[in-house]
Amino acid sequence: MAMALTRAARIRPRVSLLAALCALAAPALTTACKPVGPNYTRPGFAAPTAYKETGASDVLIPPPNPAGGSWQPASPSDGMIRGKWWEIYNDPQLNRLEERIATANPTLQQALDTYLAAREQIAVVRANLFPTLSAGLGGTHYKNSANKPLVTPTTASSYNDLTIGGQGSWEPDFWGRVRRGVEAAHASAQASAADMANVDLSLTAELANDYFQLRGLDAQTRLLTATVADLEGQLDLTRRRLAGGVATNEDVLQAETQLETVRAQLVDVGVARAQFEHGVGTLAGYTSSEFGIPPSPLDLPLPEVPLGVPSQLLERRPDIAGAERRAAAANAQIGIAVSAFYPTITLSGTGGFESTHGGTWIQGPSSLWSLGAQATELLFDAGQRHALTAQARDNFEAQAAAYRSSVFFAFNDVEDQLSSLRILENESGEETRAVDAAQRAYDLSNQRYKGGVTSYLEVLTAEATLLQNQQTAINLQTRQFVSSVGLVRALGGGWDVTQLPR
Repeated sequence: MAMALTRAARIRPRVSLLAALCALAAPALTTACKPVGPNYTRPGFAAPTAYKETGASDVLIPPPNPAGGSWQPASPSDGMIRGKWWEIYNDPQLNRLEERIATANPTLQQALDTYLAAREQIAVVRANLFPTLSAGLGGTHYKNSANKPLVTPTTASSYNDLTIGGQGSWEPDFWGRVRRGVEAAHASAQASAADMANVDLSLTAELANDYFQLRGLDAQTRLLTATVADLEGQLDLTRRRLAGGVATNEDVLQAETQLETVRAQLVDVGVARAQFEHGVGTLAGYTSSEFGIPPSPLDLPLPEVPLGVPSQLLERRPDIAGAERRAAAANAQIGIAVSAFYPTITLSGTGGFESTHGGTWIQGPSSLWSLGAQATELLFDAGQRHALTAQARDNFEAQAAAYRSSVFFAFNDVEDQLSSLRILENESGEETRAVDAAQRAYDLSNQRYKGGVTSYLEVLTAEATLLQNQQTAINLQTRQFVSSVGLVRALGGGWDVTQLPR
């Protein structure tokens, strides 16, 4: 017995040392094996050297793009919009409303939770790189039948079975299946983060659009209110001229018709304003009963929007970043599919103590252990692995095409906003001159009418023309602000890929 204990004591340290060496060497061997499948390369796209459109005077044109139009990393000193892009409009009320989106908008909260769930998936997949260990404690009392076959007088009829031990198993990632899975999960989480940034950009841009259109309607309200007051004065003058025998009943009726028509327009503006106010309140997380925007006509100057070089657009739009990260995740799936062609190797081991008495439970003679390894290789699957690998490659090509499509759309989006700003600026200049001419025509007609030289119909015609041009000028100003917001959104709103989680 003493010799057996001594021999067991010598063997156990060797086994423990061997197990420790295997535990240390196995991860090194695993990481030394290159994962199967292709390594990811960003889908190629050559950015143009310059935008076709130059925009309006409020668009800051950058220096020429570097030769070749190559992709350029962002630089904090490149003059692009950063952080809270809406602050370039210098509108405190807009700033307060935009700030609420981050904390009160349920759509953005949904996008955040989606990203958090995708981020947790990285830890779920990464756990497969490590062994699984379990431990257990058991105690059982047995009572054997005295009439059981092969029972002898020395056979114990009643005894305990006390066990304590653990087991572990590990599938080394020799072929990189798990590592490719981690790559895919990480890229998917980054894509989800880019989606969240895109949702945030869309919500803030939509709020700014609704807000500026509301303020444009407030400018329309101010104009129509002033016109109503002017027409009321015109009606009073016409009635007095009728009493003096200078005007006719037809003049009075025309003045009343014009007045009521403008009053109806004023009421109609209120319908659209209420809808935009509700839209702004919903985006900012307010209930309709607690939210309101006081009248505030659009009297702001258009801010300058730095354009940047075209190559910077590839890293400044979250939708492009999301598409690129999905391509990376699809590429990792190819490696996962290829790893199925290689053997599955599993290492396992158990160890512990077993005894019939508590006093001898945790002792050397009661110890037990086992170590094992198993390798399996799938020999026939009717072409399933080949099909899955081809499917993964096709999915990658589809995601690469989606990435290029998003880039094309982004450049088209910027060009659209630049052309809108340029055309609207030119149109606004022409309309300003039209308003000035209509104002002079109205003033002259009014003077001629008061002097008895012309009929009231000429005054009504001149005033209707002036009102129409003034409304057109306000609409053009509102559209310029909407296009300005559209350009900021098309340029990424100050976002860049450095904000993706690492």
